[in-house]
Parts: sequence; structure tokens; C-alpha cells
Amino acid sequence: MPVLDTIAAFTDDLVAIRRDLHANPEIGFEEVRTSRIVADRLAAWNIDVHENIGGTGVVGILEGTRGPGRRIGLRADMDALPIEETTNLPFRSRKPGTMHACGHDGHTTMLLGAARHLAMNRDFAGTAVFVFQPAEEGLGGARAMLADRLFERFPCDEIYGLHNSPYLEPGQVSVFPGEAMAGSDFFDIRITGAGSHGAMPQVGRDPIVAATALVSALQTIVSRNTHPLQAAVLSVTQIHAGAAYNVIPEEATLAGTVRFFAPEVGTLVQTRMREICEGIGRSFGCEVEIAFRSIFDVLVNGESEAGHLAEAARSIVGDANVLTDPRPMMGSEDFADMLRAVPGSYCWIGHSGTVPLHNPAFVLGEEILPVGASVLAKVVENRLAA
Repeated sequence: MPVLDTIAAFTDDLVAIRRDLHANPEIGFEEVRTSRIVADRLAAWNIDVHENIGGTGVVGILEGTRGPGRRIGLRADMDALPIEETTNLPFRSRKPGTMHACGHDGHTTMLLGAARHLAMNRDFAGTAVFVFQPAEEGLGGARAMLADRLFERFPCDEIYGLHNSPYLEPGQVSVFPGEAMAGSDFFDIRITGAGSHGAMPQVGRDPIVAATALVSALQTIVSRNTHPLQAAVLSVTQIHAGAAYNVIPEEATLAGTVRFFAPEVGTLVQTRMREICEGIGRSFGCEVEIAFRSIFDVLVNGESEAGHLAEAARSIVGDANVLTDPRPMMGSEDFADMLRAVPGSYCWIGHSGTVPLHNPAFVLGEEILPVGASVLAKVVENRLAA
């Protein structure tokens, strides 16, 4: 792969940075050490640094030597997940119950690599804006940065981001215009019954039985209420109840996520979930409460911006490895919020890892580091060509 020569020369440094970040993961809004490393590196390369944006976010500003021009943003996420790592890598997480299981350590490293290259090659007209975002994993980091007036303080004409992908072949890049990643709501359900002795269920109202019936009933929404050609996912991912073998508990709680590409589908799913919860409550003599939280918008790539990102990728990985056919993903990404404010595009880059994202055995193929850094740097160079 013809990665940029400058980046190829310091690839060992990128690997070292990524391994250090991997061994010291921090969850959303707690990325204090990570932000310090980012800020110190940017400052060492004579990039103007702004810290504590939206909490633990960092923004770097780099002016080209050719005078004013467009302002092109590049964004990477920095947070880890509350997962116990099982890889046994020599640089595995040192923090129990916390792991970079989504590769954000790699994304941060790739953006640092792009920033370093551009700082060494400032022969462009305009400004590069490097956005290091906290708390992408469902905690609202993008919205926090936007609420902190990210684009008013650091205007961007366009913004670009990327994600690693163990689902593509190494070196492949997928980028296409339009709806690319799903919107997402999180939900919490509380079922309140009446506790009793486990040997005398007739004198209680069992919230566990109601909960199991509710899980099954909710699955009919996608199969029987949404249009077959409009994608939706409803997943119950948590169920909690009880603490003893011989006690029917007073309460059970459920939680999970809904994914969709069309807002009206998200509205339909919420309406049916409320109706089913009410019906299950009546059927089992329990009180059922449900609450929703909008977490991610639908990620929509701009048509021209997707083309610019594809052009940059082709110069690094070759025409045959850039996939521009639409392949929307039901996963969600809060870069979508930034794309609602500023035109831009997002891409996925394949690597040699084969374990799925968010898995405790996930391993990022490190050959992706100079590739991703080169793609990000190249889109800035192309868009700010004098």
C-alpha cells in the first residue's frame, strides 16, 4: 500500500502510541490521560491546541503556509468500553473492566499521524482542524462538543472521519453517499409487580414472567409492524431481577436499543413498544414503565464529500480497494451529529483483525495505522491544494 512517505517513516511511533493508549484505556468523559497525550503531541508539532472542549475533547488548529482557504476538519474518537479484555496481548489493558474493544485507540493514533504529517508539510492554502472527541460510545460526546460551540469556535467547511473494520479485507475502504449508519434510541423498562415467597407465587404478581413475555412480544414489532423494506432492529440487551433462589422479586428491569434509518420507523417502533408495555402490564397485573433516550442520529454522508474521501482513499489503497457501492450498517456513530452541522463524510477501513467490534477478544490489525493516517492527511491535502 503506498502510504505517504512521511507517515511510513514514523509508523513505529504510531504503533507505540497506539499500544500505550490500548494499555491505558479510559471510558467516555474520563479520557484525561488520553487527552493529555494528544494535546502534548500536537503542541510538540507546533499545532495550536485547545483543550477541555465538551469535557475532555481536544482540538488542534494548523494553518497552511499558502494563506487563507477552506477549513477542513478531521475527527477521531478517544473512548474505550466497559469490557474486560481477553486478548492476552503484551500491551493488553491494565485497567480491569475497561478495554479499547472498538479500536478508538487506533483512530486517535491515525489522526495524530495525519496531524504530524500535515505539520511537517504545511504547503497548503487554508486550515486543518483536528477534532479529538470524547465519549462516542453512547454517552453523547459529539453533542457535548457541539454544545460547547465546537464549530462556532473552530469553523469547518467540511469534516471527515473514519472507523476501522474487521469486516472488510485489509486495505479496503468503504465510502458512499447517503444514509450510512443507523440512528439509535436506547430504552429502559421497569416492571413493578408484587413480591412473594418463591413457593407461593399465587399471592404475588411475578415481574419476571411479565418480563419474559415482554421480551418475546417486543420482537414482533420488527417482524409484524415495520415495513419489510425499511430496516429496523430492536434488541433487548439487559434484564435484571431478583437476588435469591426462593424470592419472587418486586421488580424487574429491561434495557436495550432500537436502530433505524427512517425517523418515521423509529417513531413507529416507540409507539408500538409503549402499547405492548401497557398491554403486558394489564395482562400480568404489573405496572410497566418505559423511557426512551435519543442517542445517535442517522449518519448521512454528503455526496460530494463522500467523493472527496473516496478520491483520497484511492490514492492510498488503489482503485480496486475503494468500495463505493452503498452498504449501510445498523451500527450507530455520533459523528452523525457533526455531519448534521457541517458537510462531510465517513469511511471504514479494513484490517487483518477478524474478531467483531465490541468483543473482549477484539484485536486491531496495526497495519491499518499508516493507512488511515494517510487517507486522513490526503483528503486535507487534496481539499486545501493551493
